Amino acid sequence: MILGLTGGIATGKSTVVSVFRAYGFPIVDGDVIARKIVEPNQAGLQAIVAHFGEGILLPNGHLDRKQLGSIIFADEQKRQQLDALLDPILRQSITAQIHQYHDAPLVIADVPLLFEANYEQFMDKIAVVYVPETVQLERLMNRDTLTKEQAQQRIASQLPIEEKKQRADIVFDNQGSIAQTKENVKSWLEAQKFI
Repeated sequence: MILGLTGGIATGKSTVVSVFRAYGFPIVDGDVIARKIVEPNQAGLQAIVAHFGEGILLPNGHLDRKQLGSIIFADEQKRQQLDALLDPILRQSITAQIHQYHDAPLVIADVPLLFEANYEQFMDKIAVVYVPETVQLERLMNRDTLTKEQAQQRIASQLPIEEKKQRADIVFDNQGSIAQTKENVKSWLEAQKFI
C-alpha cells in the first residue's frame, strides 16, 4: 500500500511520520526531496535562478530561502510561478522514489501539498494529520516565531485543513498529546495488519 500522508503546516505530520519510521516502513519525504532539488547544481535551483534572478542566492551559491519566502508568500502569482517551475522536477523525483520501494508492504509518501499538487493518483489511501486551524495558527507562530499575519499567510498558501480532512481516507487527530497521536497511528497499523 502506498499511503499518502499530508496535513497542514504545523499540524504535526513529523510526529506521525516518526511512528511509521520507528516500525521500519520506508518514508518518501517530499520536503527532503524538495530541498535536494534546489541545492547548488540541481535542476530546481537552476530553474529558480533563471526565473527569479541571482538575487535569491546566498554568497555561497545556495538558495536564500528567507529571501525567496518573502517574495512568494507576499505574492500569490509568484508563488504559483515557483510551484510551476518546481512541480515537474519534484513530481518525477517523488514518484521515482516511491517505485524504489515496490517490495514493501507499506510505503509512506509524506507530501505536504498532496492535494494542492494532485498527487492523489499515485496513492492507494490518503491520511491527513489534523488539528483545527486555530491550533495550527498558534503552533506555527510559536514554532517559527512568526507574527499572526505571517503565520496566516503561510496557512492560506495551502488548502484549508478542514477540506483536507474531508478528502482523507484516514484522519490522524493530533489535538491531544504526542503519546496519544502515536498510539492512534499504532492502532491503525495494527488494524490494517501491518504490525
